[in-house]
Formats: sequence, structure tokens, C-alpha cells
Amino acid sequence: MQIVNSTKDDIGTIFNFYDAAIAFQKTKFNRHWQGFDPQLIEKEINENRQFKIVVDDIIVCIFAITFNDAIIWGDLDKAPSVYIHRIVTHPSFHGKHYVKNIVDWAIGYGHKNGKEFVRMDTWGDNQKLIDYYTNCGFTFKGLTGILSGENMPKHYYGIQLSLFEMAIKDKLV
Repeated sequence: MQIVNSTKDDIGTIFNFYDAAIAFQKTKFNRHWQGFDPQLIEKEINENRQFKIVVDDIIVCIFAITFNDAIIWGDLDKAPSVYIHRIVTHPSFHGKHYVKNIVDWAIGYGHKNGKEFVRMDTWGDNQKLIDYYTNCGFTFKGLTGILSGENMPKHYYGIQLSLFEMAIKDKLV
């Protein structure tokens, strides 16, 4: 298993993963992603913030990171952090617990890049993911207020999010 940067050649695969994730979300929960702007994905690739997990030359999972997320985290965003977003495992590889691999990778990546925290969010009322992220070692930090704003992804508008944080120094071996 390798975690490596996605490339422009992966854009079609990334959107296929998003389409599969949206279809899955529709069967499991009362809300779902609303799709993503291809320019956002290209920007993340150009900035080396879009990643893929590759097993035996097959992309099995994708995710993105950012270093600021003030829209969601407010004043807490001031602490240097790695924010993990849009984790999608291909349906054929569900149940392999790639989030735990991503978390371990993010701890090392954050440590090398002078970050203090690894952070994530999910819909505020998705108890299954709340439990899963807590099981992965995150501390539940609470709920956001009702989100709004023109720069916010459509699937975040008008909802609350559950926030998760992990102190990198506490996880280093």
C-alpha cells in the first residue's frame, strides 16, 4: 500500500469515486455530497493536496487535505493543522479501514510539516461516522453552528458539522 499524490491523469478516476460515494451516501444517510468543481480538484492536484491510496497498482481510496479551514473551524483554525477532507474508498474495497492508514499518514505528514493537529469533520448527525472517527483516535470536539456562506460547498450549507481533532504530539511514537 502506498499513499501518493494524485495526478491530472487521475481526475476521471477521482470523479468516478465521488459519483460512487454519492450513490452510496444516498442509500445510507439522509443527505449526500452535491458534486465538486473540477477546478477545485485540479487546484488540489497542482498544490499537492489531493492523494490516492494505491494497492497493487490499483487506486483504492482518495482524499484531500488542506491547511486552513476557517469557514468550519472558526477561531480554532489558527492552530497549525492538517485537515482531511473527502475520503472515498472504492466500493470494492470498503471495510479495509483505509481511514486508519490515512490518519497514520497525516500524523507523520503533519509532524514533518510543523503542524499541531490532524482534523476532520462530518455531518453533525451521522452517528456511524462520528463513532468510526472516534474509534480511529480522534477526539470529538463538538458541533459547529449552522453553517452558511458563499464560499462553502453546497453540501455544508445550512447544517451542523461534527468536528474531530487529534494532537500530533500525542500520537508520535
